[in-house]
Amino acid sequence: MNDEAETGTGEAAPPATAIDLHREFEESGVGDVLRELDETLVGLAPVKKRIRETAALLLVERARQQLGLAYEPPTLHMSFTGNPGTGKTTVALRMANLLHKLGYIRKGHLVSVTRDDLVGQYIGHTAPKTKEVLKKAMGGVLFIDEAYYLYRPENERDYGQESIEILLQVMENQREDLVVILAGYADKMDKFFSSNPGFRSRIAHHIDFPDYSNEELLRIAEMMLKAQNYDLTPDARETLIRYIDRRRQQPHFANARSVRNALDRARLRQANRLFERMDRPVTAEDLSLISPEDINVSRVFSIPTDEERSQQEAS
Repeated sequence: MNDEAETGTGEAAPPATAIDLHREFEESGVGDVLRELDETLVGLAPVKKRIRETAALLLVERARQQLGLAYEPPTLHMSFTGNPGTGKTTVALRMANLLHKLGYIRKGHLVSVTRDDLVGQYIGHTAPKTKEVLKKAMGGVLFIDEAYYLYRPENERDYGQESIEILLQVMENQREDLVVILAGYADKMDKFFSSNPGFRSRIAHHIDFPDYSNEELLRIAEMMLKAQNYDLTPDARETLIRYIDRRRQQPHFANARSVRNALDRARLRQANRLFERMDRPVTAEDLSLISPEDINVSRVFSIPTDEERSQQEAS
């Protein structure tokens, strides 16, 4: 059968001279991906803006190709910088889905790795490990978290450089079949790129993930609880607000990850509180409500904040 579209008279239809980008946006499924991103991810306005801009670029590039204009596949390797728990892995998953819907990657899956998955412990171990990871990631997105740990110049016997050289070669020669996203703290990623200019030259998109505000973290907490059929009493909600404010001022804060850990501990305390109260059967409401005592016993409330510590030292 002739691949060319035909008119009612049997003649080949003329090539398209115009493309409806809005229609392409909806029919490709890109609109669904971006709407899901807005609905499921709290905050991150600058990140969502960059993803929309990237989607627009890719749609336009695809339209240019369809209309016979000069076309070169865009470089899609990316760098995600930000503190832990700011949604980098989640956005990478959405990005893989988006690129697949637009036809820029074959499969649309995400392979998430760290240094330990790529670098071996002895001579001859690194290349097979790195190549195996790349084989699994082909046709999709390879997400390398804390990518700067691949490079350890202080250790002469470190094999990270071997992995870096393999990655750079694949990022250049097979960029039409693999997208690599490097992620980590902004300052460490800057040093990493300075020490490895080959990576910087291959990364086209740099996206910074801001920390969440107190209000955004509260919304994230409530969404997490709702997904598991839990709810906060009014007093528990106020307690959680105070918890979030104090936890942000203490070491090793990891944004949404810290909030999720706090909720896990609150559920643990709630379960023990209900289990110890054996005087009557529990109801669905009992099993669903988080109370203030499930949160306010956290040691976060006993650790002074920087402001409180300064006040103590001044008094």
